[in-house]
Amino acid sequence: MNGVTGRMGYRQHLVRSILAIRDDGGIVLPDGSRIRVEPILVGRNAEKLQELAKRHDVADWTTDLDGALADPSATIYFDALVTSERVGAILKAVEAGKHVYTEKPTAESVADGQRLADAADEAGIINGVVHDKLYLPGLRKLRRLLDSGFFGRLLSVRGEFGYWVFEGDYLPAQRPSWNYRAEDGGGMVLDMFCHWNYVLENLFGRVEAVTAKAVTHIPQRWDEQGRPYEATADDAAYAIFELEGDVIAQVNSSWAVRVERKELVEFQVDGTHGSAVAGLFGCRVQPRVRTPMPVWNPDLPTDQDFRSQWDEVPDNATFANGFRAQWEQFLLDVHAGRQHAYDFAAGVRGLELVDAGYASSREGRRVTMDEVRAGATGQNA
Repeated sequence: MNGVTGRMGYRQHLVRSILAIRDDGGIVLPDGSRIRVEPILVGRNAEKLQELAKRHDVADWTTDLDGALADPSATIYFDALVTSERVGAILKAVEAGKHVYTEKPTAESVADGQRLADAADEAGIINGVVHDKLYLPGLRKLRRLLDSGFFGRLLSVRGEFGYWVFEGDYLPAQRPSWNYRAEDGGGMVLDMFCHWNYVLENLFGRVEAVTAKAVTHIPQRWDEQGRPYEATADDAAYAIFELEGDVIAQVNSSWAVRVERKELVEFQVDGTHGSAVAGLFGCRVQPRVRTPMPVWNPDLPTDQDFRSQWDEVPDNATFANGFRAQWEQFLLDVHAGRQHAYDFAAGVRGLELVDAGYASSREGRRVTMDEVRAGATGQNA
């Protein structure tokens, strides 16, 4: 596990996924046997690695990635490095014959993402890219609504994501400073359009065209040492995605927005027979028979409490941590020798959407995914 000293790699992948699976005795198979896991922690900071290993009773840690990849007992390589370091490390793992599971984006460009996919195919290894949001309770409830035909004909999707990330002077920033430097692989479009691609294509339909605007609202921030730096990466993106089936998706993503909704991300889905608003955990619905009839009257305050007219989808199933749930699926796929559903090719499609988003913002026009695949839009940001 490479890069687990970082916030996401540590909390979600090491502690809440792999160590939780280990401490529960592994994954139980139909025949009663178990897939057991034990991590080897890899990184550059020996002091941090040693402290994590001691804290969580992990026997093996190292700053030598090549040595870890040479260990025949470790059949899987996981990458949670900064984006700019990812491609080289994954290529080493593929060359060593390891199955690979990685955070996204898989690379900083479509070409490098495709390079990883081609290398994995040639090596015949199982490969997967984190698609954690599909495993969240709110989106799993939304998936059930879609499968049941609740919406009728889908019309549109509206997504709101983000929160205020402090600049670092008034209060410490909640995110690493590299996220706001383009030269270090930062940027809202690069980070989040990979997420929006897999959410949209797996729930509503593949993206066919994009109109987007990427901006840097906060031009100066302060790093972990309190030093000011220029924020060269976009910290917000506003996009319209045209999906197959004439569905329109609008998604606003911002690290310079204050939250006035129930969850940090919410998707409103509207159809002819009903609507839903899904977040990380909750999902509220309003079917056609419960839809009110508002009347526009700017002279009088409304007498309707619109939010009270929605019903909460019940928690009638047990939902595990989304990161752990996908880890378990990946481990089962490796055990069975079958390809993971969300592979490096899915990662490439996410990067194609990133390319389209940046091209649209840069050129001030609608960009089709066919243009991106034909190489007509140039490189990312």
